[in-house]
Amino acid sequence: MEPNVQPGVPVAEPGSKPDRKDDTKGNLKSLSMPELLERLGSSPDGLSQAEARSRLAQHGPNEIQEKATNAFLKFLSYFWGPIPWMIEAAVVLSAIARHWPDFAIILLLLLANAVVGFWEEHQAGNAIAALKAKLAIRARAKRDGKWVTPEARDLVPGDVIRLRLGDIVPADARLLEGDPIEVDQSALTGESLPATCASGEAVFSGAIVRQGEIDAIVYATGKDTYFGKTAQLVQVARTVSHFQRAVLKIGNYLIILAVSLVVLILCVAFFRGDQMLTTLQFALVLTVAAIPVAMPTVLSVTMAVGARLLARKEAIVTRLAAIEELAGVDILCSDKTGTLTQNKLTLGAPFAVDGVTAVDVIRNAALASRAENKDTIDLAVLGGLSNGEELKGYEVVHFQPFDPVHKRTEATVVGADGKEFRTTKGSAQVIMALSINAGQVEPAVEKAVNEFAARGFRSLGVARDDGGGAWRFLGVLPLFDPPREEAKATIAAARQMGVTVKMITGDQFAIAQETAGKLGLGKNILDASGFGGTDHPETPQLADAIEQADGFAQVFPEHKFHIVDVLQKRGHIVGMTGDGVNDAPALKKADCGIAVSGATDAARAAASIVLMTSGLSVIIHAITESRKIFQRMNSYAIYRIAETLRVLLFMTLAILVFNFYPLTAVMIVMLALLNDGAILSIAYDNVHYKNTPEAWNMRLVLGVSTVLGVIGVVSAFGLFYLGERVFHLDRAHIQTLMYLKLSVAGHLTIFLTRTRGPFWSIRPARVLWIAVLGTQILATLIAVYGVFMTPLGWGWALFVWGYALIWFVVNDRLKLLAYRVLDTTATAAAG
Repeated sequence: MEPNVQPGVPVAEPGSKPDRKDDTKGNLKSLSMPELLERLGSSPDGLSQAEARSRLAQHGPNEIQEKATNAFLKFLSYFWGPIPWMIEAAVVLSAIARHWPDFAIILLLLLANAVVGFWEEHQAGNAIAALKAKLAIRARAKRDGKWVTPEARDLVPGDVIRLRLGDIVPADARLLEGDPIEVDQSALTGESLPATCASGEAVFSGAIVRQGEIDAIVYATGKDTYFGKTAQLVQVARTVSHFQRAVLKIGNYLIILAVSLVVLILCVAFFRGDQMLTTLQFALVLTVAAIPVAMPTVLSVTMAVGARLLARKEAIVTRLAAIEELAGVDILCSDKTGTLTQNKLTLGAPFAVDGVTAVDVIRNAALASRAENKDTIDLAVLGGLSNGEELKGYEVVHFQPFDPVHKRTEATVVGADGKEFRTTKGSAQVIMALSINAGQVEPAVEKAVNEFAARGFRSLGVARDDGGGAWRFLGVLPLFDPPREEAKATIAAARQMGVTVKMITGDQFAIAQETAGKLGLGKNILDASGFGGTDHPETPQLADAIEQADGFAQVFPEHKFHIVDVLQKRGHIVGMTGDGVNDAPALKKADCGIAVSGATDAARAAASIVLMTSGLSVIIHAITESRKIFQRMNSYAIYRIAETLRVLLFMTLAILVFNFYPLTAVMIVMLALLNDGAILSIAYDNVHYKNTPEAWNMRLVLGVSTVLGVIGVVSAFGLFYLGERVFHLDRAHIQTLMYLKLSVAGHLTIFLTRTRGPFWSIRPARVLWIAVLGTQILATLIAVYGVFMTPLGWGWALFVWGYALIWFVVNDRLKLLAYRVLDTTATAAAG
């Protein structure tokens, strides 16, 4: 390609630096193209690699540097909020009352919560940053006269790039010679319709190419782009999922319960004439211990651990809440090509109309293909040529790429004889509609297409125009995309997990039926060409058909959104796979949008999970992992409610009935400190997931946790009775006794809540064992040697351990009974 310059306007030497003084004034987007090329020191042939490296060092990476939060200020933010305020109030009240041991321990709790929260969020942030790095957008740039694919961050002013359907524009650029393209700038300008941009016009970083293909020259990168920070390519959306909403409801329930009981204690203390300063300090500490301080940290750690595990399986999570949504997915709408099939098209023996040879059909189709685009159809057609010299002597002077609207490619070609002609390939029906000889060849073509479809072949029509706009149909190319070897077994595995897979394809009905049959999906395929528009609600009969279908054929992009919408309105949690720019709305609409391997930048940006490897099996791995996470969080919820009920009810009843504080404020703080520290390890625990989609059963969660909580109160009062009435211990020793009992029994509870069956049915993860054993050894040593409390001695400590273990076994039996009564679908053997 010759440089696009006017005579007399010199192009700057490759080694010169572009003058950027007018960049910020916006002049570069309005200069004439020759002046722009001169200013940038470039040409339509692009830069050399050496020059690109030099300019990258000068201008910096093509990215918006996010403003880093000051780590110290971030740490201080953990001391601001309702829960920190309550702890800080308890610290101040301890100082006023001169209870210095209480002051030291409560202050330690405050610092510990801040350190743990800050560190875990920092680690989760690092994990997400690492995952985002794997999703780095790559551009197509011409360097040293060859097309290469550097990361978008390595683009520099003067680079020549190629923009194609589905690309996110990686930098501000001016379009070079070529057909106009349609660009969606709605995220940047608010314009709802795509804008048509012609040669010489500017396109801005962050816009999406909706139609067409053209080369462009970069004139601004990074912070100098017109829209600056709006060009965020990958975002972690902070949306609250179904799962998080349920857990937050539990947190609110516990806070309300804690505050209500504390108010009751304060009222009784006031009427009894107790010292209000001490009572208020104690009430605040009790509230802090009851409130699930660790809940946000446990959530973020569990999600980050899940995201890292999925990343090892080549599934990159861009929205952490999507892991939770996956646990409830019961319908997965899956693309056929590349997900259920290998996306390795092979060319069969062509069908040619009378007077045309198979070689002519393949040659004309090959002329309407472009190897450098790496399109699977184009590569299959080019692979059908008998030798690489077959296209020698032909010059393609204009190429119109495929788009979902026109469903064909077109090339204007000059032959060896100097005559110009056009060739096109695409959907057989589309090509037939163009052709003047359709009437004569249609019956034979339809028969050939149907025969190909019955064998699972896609049909590609080919036509040629030798002048005057009269297209002549040449023949049909059959393309076969074999099913993935593991697809059938994966679909069967999904069914066993309670997930229905529905195939979605733009192929003909017969091809869809044939492929679905080979994959074991069933042959109830619905022809989407009969669907109404997205603005018209479906009839109940059609909605029923969509819900019951095994797959959909002849699907246009707008149909995907419609299918997801209908299924969601029917109460399903829907997962959706896609790869194209027009799949983006459906990916956003689905409860969990999944961009498959090789997806366009636009599809990746819209999806919650991006697959880096082909096939459906990684999605099943993701669903499995999400269900494990759900089980961990379900265990945590039951544990947290049971423990809160146990501590609150025991303390409240002891104060109201016996006018005795069975724990000191320091003991309550240490209980909370040790519990919150160890419970983080549940994010790594071994669990068994159910073979059905997960959904919160609040009746079961509250029921089982209430049983465990109330039985815990009974066992606590049993030990209180033994200590006071049988062994006649003084109140100071009884307080230490009760502290150790609540600490040991409380942590043993996690081994009850983590299984639906007997506590031994699932082996705990080593990290959970170590965390619980470590904290309870520490709690025992504190009680035995009397750190901030009356020493208990080893004899009483062993007695408490024995008492707690006996009740642990009793509680396990009662838990199994509670599950049998409250959940008829669960069996004790389920684990």
